Amino acid sequence: MMTFNSQTGAEKRAAPARPYNFHLSCFRHLLAFAFWLPPLPAADLVTLRTGAQMTVARAECAGAGAACVLHVDGGRIEMPASAIERIERLPEPPREAQQPAPARLKPAAPPEDPRELVTEAALRHGLPPEIVHAVAATESAYQPHAVSPKGAVGVMQLMPQTAAQLGADPHDLRQNIEAGTRLLRDLLLKYQNTPNPVRRALAAYNAGAGAVERYGGVPPYRETLSYVERVIERYWRLAASTRQGP
Repeated sequence: MMTFNSQTGAEKRAAPARPYNFHLSCFRHLLAFAFWLPPLPAADLVTLRTGAQMTVARAECAGAGAACVLHVDGGRIEMPASAIERIERLPEPPREAQQPAPARLKPAAPPEDPRELVTEAALRHGLPPEIVHAVAATESAYQPHAVSPKGAVGVMQLMPQTAAQLGADPHDLRQNIEAGTRLLRDLLLKYQNTPNPVRRALAAYNAGAGAVERYGGVPPYRETLSYVERVIERYWRLAASTRQGP
């Protein structure tokens, strides 16, 4: 009896199809991709027993005979530990030296105003500001760097020897004005019980107390006589403007 077979002769002779290994294909693709990865900032260099090398972000092997997991950018590769010859940690690339932030310069303090310092010193020593301003204006016109032919320095024209006796640096604006005001106060107190005390004190500031003592009053020096009158004239002018107000 003959039996019917639905397969043709060609179908009988054809070899059965092999199943597609999806995992093996993914491994091969990932492996090929790993060989093309650029060096990572911190990475491992994996050398296979075939001699091929690849750079991965991190290689993890549990031990001999276990699978190794190679972490690559965007995925991971698993392979037998026996397929790997060695794993080396690549040194991190040198970081660019950070440039220090430029130092922020403090804005320069504005120069001190001699007129304000004169007023402060006068009030501190209990003098009418007008008399100290009259002396400062007559002596140096408030110029901090003014130097007289005789060597007097600064706004109220202190001689270096006098400044040293007063414990002041005549080239320091604040110290100069402070010492000059203190000297003027001491001279006004010295002559307060004598005739024409203010004139005597101004003459002593200009020519020295010794000259006033020697002449029993304002010495007859042309410069000193002119100086005393100019200071007193400025004082009355300033006092009048102060009384009138702005």
